Amino acid sequence: METVIRVAIVYAMIVLGLRVLGKREFGQLAPVELVTLLLIPEIVSQALQRQDYSLTNAAIGLGSLFSLVFLTSLLSARFPHVQKVLEGTPAVLVKDGRLIRENILKERITPDELVAEMRKSGIEDLASVRWAILETDGKISIVSRERSSRPVDSNPAL
Repeated sequence: METVIRVAIVYAMIVLGLRVLGKREFGQLAPVELVTLLLIPEIVSQALQRQDYSLTNAAIGLGSLFSLVFLTSLLSARFPHVQKVLEGTPAVLVKDGRLIRENILKERITPDELVAEMRKSGIEDLASVRWAILETDGKISIVSRERSSRPVDSNPAL
């Protein structure tokens, strides 16, 4: 029964900490959030295994971790340079139908990955891509060229 109570207390501390940090903090796993998620089990494992009978170290560890995450998010929001260091910058992979080979090699993106993202966006060939950008969260955004520039009919038939 003691294990159940310990798990419930640690669970409550984690949920409370994540709620205080806000939805944005863990919405998309940036490197800082991934590290945070990986550290949580390490911090609370001793408390759950009864190697530390007081739960105090788990509470202090989680509080410290969540405070650091909160502090880095404040610094990132206030200083763009800090955000750039912590999260990186988007990389252009394709511009106007042409591969930017140095960025593709630097970011280690395979042609198959790029083609798969193009298919998801409904684009069949590279010439139809205006921009392909590797975002800071690891996703590839595809912006297609507009093939036709038809005028919009202001009085469409019903």
